[in-house]
Amino acid sequence: MAEKEVIIELKDVHKTFGSRNVLRGVSLQVYKGETLVIMGGSGCGKSTVLRHMVGSIRPDSGSVFMKGHNLSELNEDGLDKLRKKFGILFQSGALLDSLNVKENVSMPLREHTKLDENIINIMVKMKLELVGLRGFEDLMPAQLSGGMKKRVGLARAIVMDPEIIFYDEPTAGLDPIVAGVIDKLIIDLRTKLQITSVVVTHDMNSVFRIADRIAMLHEGKILQVGTKAEFRNTPDPMAKQFVNGEPEGPINFFMSSDDYLEELTK
Repeated sequence: MAEKEVIIELKDVHKTFGSRNVLRGVSLQVYKGETLVIMGGSGCGKSTVLRHMVGSIRPDSGSVFMKGHNLSELNEDGLDKLRKKFGILFQSGALLDSLNVKENVSMPLREHTKLDENIINIMVKMKLELVGLRGFEDLMPAQLSGGMKKRVGLARAIVMDPEIIFYDEPTAGLDPIVAGVIDKLIIDLRTKLQITSVVVTHDMNSVFRIADRIAMLHEGKILQVGTKAEFRNTPDPMAKQFVNGEPEGPINFFMSSDDYLEELTK
């Protein structure tokens, strides 16, 4: 069996904000072409891992590599070149309210390319068609539902034909049917465009629909990495509690604020 190509790697990453040790030695690999889901409870460090992967923050210690480049060693020009290879779908969609759908989706092309206007229009229509929104170019964000905003945000994330897409809570705030639509789009983009996907979520239905592999974070550390089958049958009591949504178990959701801060600094 051919060895899998590692496209992103975190090596013993530590990050502290004030007195909070948010990441405490995270090591993780993302393979080319897979969908890796990073899950865990609120405050476990999922979004902080994502921010390290996209280079928006740097580790206090440890290293983050993308396509063989150590992000901490790149200057802003180097980071900008690398960022053209990935797209991000933010939790809210992050559309600019003053721009219509076409203008929002075309923004990366206008900022980073010198393409002719006709080519930009064609590319925008193609990406909107991929997310099921062709013909919505002239609508403003205020005229869109939450799920439509997510799909417009996804069209913008793929308009530069990225190799990697990062998703931050892509189904948050959506009803089950619309969440299923977003999950299907994530799967379709992986199969049709061979895009590598990193998804941060705590939506277990979504996790088991889209993941090739799952990494569970707990208290700033990787608790377990495995396939969907391995997580469904996990013997680890904390992973099992989270997957099954059990209120009682080794993960204490009802600790005091003092206990919580003490736990974080252990």
